[in-house]
Amino acid sequence: MDVGTTIGRSDDKRIRTPIDIQGYNDRMPDKRLIVVALGGNAISQPHQEGNVDEQFENSTTTARQLADLVEQGHHLVITHGNGPQIGNFMLRNEVAAGAIYPLPMQVAVAHVQGGMGYMIAQTLTNELHRRGQERVVNTFITTILVDRNDPAFLDPSKPVGRVLTRDEVEHHQENGWRAREIEPGKYRRVVPSPEPQRIMEIDAIRRAVDGGDLIVACGGGGIPVVRDPDIGLNGVAAVIDKDLASALLANELDVDTLMFLTAVDRVAIDFGTPDQRDLDTMTLDEARRWLEEGQFPPGSMGPKVQAAINFLSVSTKPDARAIIGPLDRAADARDGKTGTRIVRRPSLPTRPVADG
Repeated sequence: MDVGTTIGRSDDKRIRTPIDIQGYNDRMPDKRLIVVALGGNAISQPHQEGNVDEQFENSTTTARQLADLVEQGHHLVITHGNGPQIGNFMLRNEVAAGAIYPLPMQVAVAHVQGGMGYMIAQTLTNELHRRGQERVVNTFITTILVDRNDPAFLDPSKPVGRVLTRDEVEHHQENGWRAREIEPGKYRRVVPSPEPQRIMEIDAIRRAVDGGDLIVACGGGGIPVVRDPDIGLNGVAAVIDKDLASALLANELDVDTLMFLTAVDRVAIDFGTPDQRDLDTMTLDEARRWLEEGQFPPGSMGPKVQAAINFLSVSTKPDARAIIGPLDRAADARDGKTGTRIVRRPSLPTRPVADG
């Protein structure tokens, strides 16, 4: 089979069978398995420098919200983005270029995934201990298979790193960089953003989930790898969208809820206009139509809505839903008190029961 011929759930029967997710649900019926995708504001705030102390402080705040979900009886598998952090890592590469060898992007993604996973796992472990729950959160360094023939490799579009001048762009082109002008005289490096096809560590993740572990996985969208006919798996200089990776993980774990925690209370259409409408619920058909109409920009809400579409289109759960809501009210978003729920079809109104 050629690399990446399926999107959503792997058709490899060996991968699908080792862990009994239904058995997990039967043993712990009071716990709902949820994949929670954290936005960039979970670790670094836009107005901050983004140093390690600030990242730990933000991670601690995020951990309180996640602990609220755990206290409700939910079992979490946590994913996260890495936008600001990977940009800073690449800047260190540049600054240190005259003193030490640079690291390729795929290795940088692995470094950042480990560092951020360590922060999230440690702060959530500590918060749960403060609440009397002696649990340890585990982090999986996760690689994700992509198709070496994905069109994204021919048209890099994902901005990474800091703003560059024209002279810097010309200098880095010698190293194979590609850049796009974002404003007159200002450029950003762009890299491919291929579709995630298969989570290579999914067997181990399922075993951890089946054992009741809280885990962090697919950080920054996972480390992209391709199948090389000569050496096997090989990392590539690309960035996988973490929302799309989260949807793939949610389908592989057969969860009924996929949550995207971000900086907004609800998804809106006609955003920023007098006709703006904040949405409590959006159906799968509406999500597809509004995404096609351009209601959700590629750099902000678009990937989350696309990921919700991917999840709901593949999920076998009759009550599957995606939730996009505020990070600072995670439990309320799960309970429907805020946020936007994306479902396959609208709920039918309950008919009143006639007396007698």
